[in-house]
Amino acid sequence: MSKQIVLTGITTTGTPHLGNYAGAIRPAIKASKDENARPFYFLADYHALIKCQEPERVKQSSLEIAATWLALGLDTSNAVFYRQSDIPEISELSWMLSCVTAKGLMNRAHAYKASVAENEETDGNDPDKGINMGLFSYPILMAADMLMFNANKVPVGKDQIQHIEMARDIASRFNHIYGEHFAIPEAVVDDNAATILGLDGRKMSKSYNNTIPLFEPEKKFKKLINKIKTNSLEPGEPKETEGCTLFGIYQAFASKNEVEDVRQRYAEGIAWGEMKKVLFEKINDEIAPARERYQALMEAPEHIEEQLQEGAKKAREISSPFMQTIRESVGISRINN
Repeated sequence: MSKQIVLTGITTTGTPHLGNYAGAIRPAIKASKDENARPFYFLADYHALIKCQEPERVKQSSLEIAATWLALGLDTSNAVFYRQSDIPEISELSWMLSCVTAKGLMNRAHAYKASVAENEETDGNDPDKGINMGLFSYPILMAADMLMFNANKVPVGKDQIQHIEMARDIASRFNHIYGEHFAIPEAVVDDNAATILGLDGRKMSKSYNNTIPLFEPEKKFKKLINKIKTNSLEPGEPKETEGCTLFGIYQAFASKNEVEDVRQRYAEGIAWGEMKKVLFEKINDEIAPARERYQALMEAPEHIEEQLQEGAKKAREISSPFMQTIRESVGISRINN
């Protein structure tokens, strides 16, 4: 029985934070050890260029994200861990897919429509103002990421389901024209995935500037936990767990029994300072060993690069011959073949 191929990309525009860890990284690290699956994890550095034109930021983010995944125990003996830009066949496939993709399909992409709507509200003269072709066509590059390795399952958040549906449409269209080459990917949405709120009570996101970086030094990490916004209820006053940022984060790291104990302490009026101390100790106990490994990796970038190159070699053992098949199927081959 062949292993199911599961594929996940990580855009290289920021520093991994608690929300990334609880919602995506931690379950993916666990999945990398599943012997019944062949997981592919990649640094989506070409995707980063769509919105980030700061070369040093993209480079630094690639380093930090790779170090984070390796420090947390990614099983690179089972998973294929690579940098998107190290696989030239992905870009080549993206062009071929562009040539069978209807512009109307791209017009319906949520990110593009949102940008157009924003332009129409602020400046009705040019609905496409500031929109580059990377933003417009990046669902095609995402499709190439998936189809290059014939991914069966693609774990995504609900906001990304449309991209999987587009990839399915594009794959079906290509298969119809040129023969059955691509598996049709399926979206995997974990309804129980943790959504972590940030310092200001909104969803933790680098775009809101409200994140808690995962591997900040211990003292700074504690200071950030202490900065989490709370209400003005005094110690001794019963407090609601619903909608509370501190409780929500704690819930993502604690066992069911621990969560129930803290829920009871909320009812009894736990002081916010005490709750922040409980939260810091809980998270720090979990990530402290990985923090040490992360720091060691950041000081040895050559080891990270070695791991990425090894992953690229594994990936290209698949992508290179497959791309040759795709080339021949569309009529791009040597004249004497």
